[in-house]
Amino acid sequence: MTEYPPAAAFPPQAPAKTPGTPRQVIAWSLWDWGGAAFNAVMTTFIFTALYLTGDAFGGADKATATLAFAMSVSGFAIALLAPVAGQRSDHSGRRKLWLGVNTAIVVALTAACFFVQPHESYLLFGCMLIAAGHVFFELAGVNYNAMLLQISTKKTIGRISGLGWAAGYLGGIVALLIVYVALIKPEVGVFGITSADGMTYRAVALFSAAWILVFSIPVLLAIPESAPDPNMPKVGFFQSYRELFRTIAVLWKQDRHTVYFLISSAIFRDGLAAIFTFGAVLAVGSFGFKTGDVLIFAIAGNVVAAVGALSAGFFDDKFGPKAVIVTSLVGLLVSGGALLFLDGKNAFWLFGLILCLFVGPAQSSARTFMGRLAPEGQEGELFGLYATTGRAVSFLAPQLFGLCIIIFGAQRWGIIGILTVLLLGLLLLLPVKAPPHGKSAL
Repeated sequence: MTEYPPAAAFPPQAPAKTPGTPRQVIAWSLWDWGGAAFNAVMTTFIFTALYLTGDAFGGADKATATLAFAMSVSGFAIALLAPVAGQRSDHSGRRKLWLGVNTAIVVALTAACFFVQPHESYLLFGCMLIAAGHVFFELAGVNYNAMLLQISTKKTIGRISGLGWAAGYLGGIVALLIVYVALIKPEVGVFGITSADGMTYRAVALFSAAWILVFSIPVLLAIPESAPDPNMPKVGFFQSYRELFRTIAVLWKQDRHTVYFLISSAIFRDGLAAIFTFGAVLAVGSFGFKTGDVLIFAIAGNVVAAVGALSAGFFDDKFGPKAVIVTSLVGLLVSGGALLFLDGKNAFWLFGLILCLFVGPAQSSARTFMGRLAPEGQEGELFGLYATTGRAVSFLAPQLFGLCIIIFGAQRWGIIGILTVLLLGLLLLLPVKAPPHGKSAL
């Protein structure tokens, strides 16, 4: 039987370390820039929204339902695998290796979407590729988030995290603009590509794969591999779950506020995700936006979110992540509430952009909150739990959004469902003890 270290407290944080060089910080942020091609181009605005859920694949209803089922399976896989994957990379000292491996798999799966031809028989294949891509993208993200602690100190983690989020937003904008101008808008795109046989969107998949690949290379070259934990024995995959449960038990016994944060952040992060998921739907269905208007707003919204994430990093380092998250959630509740009672494009432009302004800071500071709590040597495991708890409640905001529409009889009232989730997350966050500024809570 494997012997484990005593289930005492987590090991204390190491003394203050040298921050990452500007080159390392930029290289780390570029991974977020490149990953935006998968999130923004493949799964949000272009490949799935305009191609995979279209009429060619059996109709929007059937295609959307199939995609939703595939994504639910991927969510379960992420919840099951993320914490153990992070734990094992912590112990082995192969964080960068697994970031590279999982990113390479995302690149391969994205490129494979080129083979999804516009026919109903390819629907399941396409949905499986996108769902599997989500699994490996999240697993890569566990190691990427943990790497944040290799290049930051307690005094700079907010700014560096904000820079990463901002890079992701801006990278998505640039990738979307390139795809739109080069492939989507013209009747004949670059290299003579046309819409025949779905080639426009299949080429988008190849572009996205190349974009992810190119911008993921710098982080693998610039940042050294993490050191293995000599105090932890090597265990098999299934034995890792035993250790995971032990970690959760220790957290509950000795640092319950970390557990409370994992729960509260999972809830309000689901609300943040719902803003982007249903924002375009509301713009078209309730505020009179056309397709072109939505694209322009998406670009503007990502710019504003990037500015918010970047600027909030400084406030995070000065006042702590909890203050930034609470302020952002209050701002989201106020601006979202205004959209319940106002009509027209101008109202959505104003308060929709205010929503975007507060989303970025909340996302970035949630990551730094977790980073400030994570003991050295267990960053991956804690960020794995962070990913798992987020997936565990990912049904909440969509379900409440739809339920409120049914209850009140109009799409606009679905906003109440999103606001309810944000408010619940805020209320659960308020009693959570944040780590002292510039220090770890453990």
